Amino acid sequence: MTDVRVIVGPGLRADRALVGEVAEREFAALGVRGVLTHARDATETHTLLRGRAGAAEDGAVVVVPGPSRETRALMEQGGEIVWCDFGKVRRVDGAAHIHGRGIEGLAWAIRHAVHRLRHRPLRVPYGPHPEQWGDLHLPDAPDAARGAVPVVTLVHGGYWRSIWAADLMEALCADLTARGFAAWNLEYRRPDLHGWDATTADIAAGLAALPAMAASETTTLPGAVSGEGVLLDLDRVAVVGHSAGGQLALRAAADGAGVALAVSLAGVLDLEEGDRRHLSSGAVAAALGGHASGESEVPHERYTSSSPLLRLPLGVPQLIVQGSGDDLDLVDFSRRYARAAEEAGDEVTYMEMSGDHFAVIAPRTPIWRTTALAIADHLSRRVPPKKPGLS
Repeated sequence: MTDVRVIVGPGLRADRALVGEVAEREFAALGVRGVLTHARDATETHTLLRGRAGAAEDGAVVVVPGPSRETRALMEQGGEIVWCDFGKVRRVDGAAHIHGRGIEGLAWAIRHAVHRLRHRPLRVPYGPHPEQWGDLHLPDAPDAARGAVPVVTLVHGGYWRSIWAADLMEALCADLTARGFAAWNLEYRRPDLHGWDATTADIAAGLAALPAMAASETTTLPGAVSGEGVLLDLDRVAVVGHSAGGQLALRAAADGAGVALAVSLAGVLDLEEGDRRHLSSGAVAAALGGHASGESEVPHERYTSSSPLLRLPLGVPQLIVQGSGDDLDLVDFSRRYARAAEEAGDEVTYMEMSGDHFAVIAPRTPIWRTTALAIADHLSRRVPPKKPGLS
């Protein structure tokens, strides 16, 4: 069992009881022992951080700093602490910082802290910018020694907004590695801060980084049980995207990313119609830099090159997964896309089951379990190469 300490800084504008309820709910869901402390001032916050105030040395720590400048200055220290701001603020480079998700952001921060503690991936930069990186999660080396392992590249969603990040997919990383996959969880520059071209270029670059990681004889995580590395099988790579990440994943496949399978989990697969319907308060036009039509029209090529529906056929096998309890526009997009992909000649499987927008990335739900089995079944059709030295 893991100890989790949540420290709330002074002056936070939020109902204390509600904050406590969110924390207790998440402690119970993760099966951890947790305690929440309200610090009177920055000095007490610093004391709690320095001594962990009774938390186990290997425990997880989450801090909700509040408005105090003195408390917020502690963020610059970095380290293993996860910081959480309910409002959208300037991101602190070098710190694990979740912000802009409201009070529910505390739940995501606790999950992130616990996942970081339980599963320590290899952080690999694929570009010079602080947001150009991926976390490589590997299955246990003794199991992987049987041969090269398939790779699932994960692309998070969040309607292309920078308040959402790669932590959204960490639960799936743990589930996938338990199933014998390597999980490559991509972070990327979001268009609200860096523009659409940077976003699409980063997904391509993140996928293109896999051969370099597999080029050495083995890939090893720090602290691996046996010290033995894991071979990555680049003939069995799937790219899996959630929500806006579904659009990015399928676009990457259309651009020739060289994947064996492209998977959309509740993806935004019709950008033109998503713009017309003002999806998520105009998220499509905000990301692409303008509307598909109208006075502020951007070059239509940006929509035609980016919308999966307009890129058919992709020429890559696809799995389209959709929760029936999701936004009805997304249900509509997924259904119409799957029909159009089949009519265009692509190999496509459509899976619609009970679940909301986040059920498709929750490991315990039937819709994700069925999805994981479908990914494994597809990738198993390709014969992996033997590991050197094995007969």
